[in-house]
Amino acid sequence: MAMKFEKKGEGLYMLDVKGYVCPHPQIYTKKALEKLRSGDILEVVFDNPSSSESISAMCESNGNEIVEKKMEGGVFTFRIRKS
Repeated sequence: MAMKFEKKGEGLYMLDVKGYVCPHPQIYTKKALEKLRSGDILEVVFDNPSSSESISAMCESNGNEIVEKKMEGGVFTFRIRKS
């Protein structure tokens, strides 16, 4: 169960934090976003339901936009555009 951060394409990154519980997914998401340029997209994949609320709240307070939210088989995927 290792956190995985990788570049998937130009301006597109993926952060996999499945298996982690709060507050780790939110902390890793914040750190990953700090590495990105404005306009880049971070795809966050996690399976802790309470992280959904904390990541959403963090994005709202930091001005980052969640452009897509998916939930399939207990796994959440958020696509966040860095402000």
